[in-house]
Amino acid sequence: MSPWKHRPTAAAVEAGFPGTLGGLLDMRFEGVGDDFLALSMPVDARTHQPMGVLHGGASVALAETAGSVAANFCLPPEKVAMGQEINANHLRPVTTGRVVATARPFHLGAKSQVWGIEIRDGRGALVCVSRLTMAVVDRPAGYTAFLPGTDAAGSVPTGEKP
Repeated sequence: MSPWKHRPTAAAVEAGFPGTLGGLLDMRFEGVGDDFLALSMPVDARTHQPMGVLHGGASVALAETAGSVAANFCLPPEKVAMGQEINANHLRPVTTGRVVATARPFHLGAKSQVWGIEIRDGRGALVCVSRLTMAVVDRPAGYTAFLPGTDAAGSVPTGEKP
């Protein structure tokens, strides 16, 4: 059974990137399925550590972004999911190309969500595995940040349901 309250689209996901870490690191929507959401990020000078390989912190940023975006598409408009805990195991170095993070839910509860995220390189080799716990809370009054199913102003596009 699909977890989506609003099915993620490239336009809806990437609308949340300008002016954020996702935008600065050129994260992109790669796809969505019944049980996953995928984002990618380049492996270049922006995401390298001094040794010339993908920085573990950049991998964690990609994992948290993929899981956070996915988590919020699983909630009604009056709720929001916020990162509570993340861990990561870095398994293999990457020096160039793009890596893809695929987030899948382990648990979708009323107060918390737990997501598993796998990051793979262009050959499909596993680079990093991560687990993300999200707290589900009431949307704060006046909160105007990205809301799945709405445009940047928080309005529901014509013909769509939030």
